[in-house]
Amino acid sequence: MSPNPTAHDRTAPAQTAWFHCFAGTAGDMTMAALVHAGADPVQVMAIVGALPLDGYALTFEPVLRCGLAALHANVAMHDEHDHHDHAHAHHGPHRPYREIRDLLNVADLPTRVRDRAQRTFRLLAEVEGQMHAMAPDDVEFHEVGAVDAIVDIVGACAALEVLGIERIVCSPITVGQGTVHAAHGEIPNPAPAVVELLARRNAPSRGIADRKELATPTGVALMTALADEFGPMPAMLVQRIGYGAGTADIAGRPNVVQVVVGHEEAATPVPQPGQPAQLLEVNVDDATGEVIAHTITALLLAGAHDAWATPIVMKKGRPAHTVHALCDPALAAEVGAVLLHETGSLGMRGTTLVRWPQRRDEVVVHLGGHPIRVKLAPSRAKVEHDDAAAAAKALGLSLREVLAEAAQLARAASTID
Repeated sequence: MSPNPTAHDRTAPAQTAWFHCFAGTAGDMTMAALVHAGADPVQVMAIVGALPLDGYALTFEPVLRCGLAALHANVAMHDEHDHHDHAHAHHGPHRPYREIRDLLNVADLPTRVRDRAQRTFRLLAEVEGQMHAMAPDDVEFHEVGAVDAIVDIVGACAALEVLGIERIVCSPITVGQGTVHAAHGEIPNPAPAVVELLARRNAPSRGIADRKELATPTGVALMTALADEFGPMPAMLVQRIGYGAGTADIAGRPNVVQVVVGHEEAATPVPQPGQPAQLLEVNVDDATGEVIAHTITALLLAGAHDAWATPIVMKKGRPAHTVHALCDPALAAEVGAVLLHETGSLGMRGTTLVRWPQRRDEVVVHLGGHPIRVKLAPSRAKVEHDDAAAAAKALGLSLREVLAEAAQLARAASTID
């Protein structure tokens, strides 16, 4: 644990936080990890205190988890009719998403804290709405909508702000197995909402033989809504480390979320080192345009980074095409087999290249109730054509209008600068 920082200095180097979710994740554990890493709890509680909520107390308690020093966040609910505190028992009132959205809008919160909290709850509402076949605005949160969970999410976003975190990276998220008890009865573990949240971001995860709810919807929503990318700890100068504890001390595994805070070297258009990639190619002079188009689709489905065709002229002036596929070297055999099978070529050539993919994000926006996928990079937003075309047809709008509106909504929802 590092000394508490002063109020965030915008002139300081941009900070990155890497969350190591090796034992799962939860909203309170995320908030506690950031406070343990040095986010001033007084500043965090002052930001959370701007919410028009009462009847709760937020405290932080040093604990040990498998002998590892950590911090446990506790939201104690005060009931006028029952003077017993309920630590994270989720006894707060059920709240529809529209009420939570309005609550965050009226609170005097720092802009980025509000934006991050809104993004997290919006994602939860979309996922719950999809699962229960209802509009996101009408979704009533049970566990997630209780006062303590609202405090967890806003508190985590507040702690990110106090530490000046610009960029968030998350490890693969560990989940349990079996079933867990929820508002609607016994449900699979990991919970359906957790699985859908992971799917929305194509986020990596791993299951272990533990019947506890290791990853909660609140914790996974924070990571899938706010993480710029998923993967191992990035190269950075480490400055702070924190451990946020879950309620139980599980034998044999520290029940904590680890956060590592530091700053990365300034990004450049061509960072070092690049990623290796395999370029596979075949020349074909007897394939129709439809066959080539089908081959490109099949290559992408097989895992190619990209696939395309270029017109060429072969011997004796025969018009032909070269079909190309760019893929991870580990997938070269599988992608190459598809390339040979679909084109009928008698041979294939390959080259090892280096690629420098730029930061990107993929978000799902909703226009008139229609989901539209959008890929975002710092310099552009690429709307999924098929999604936009379907929405345009259903809403009676031009494709151009839908593309522009979807791109604007996606930029507003993304962390990509």
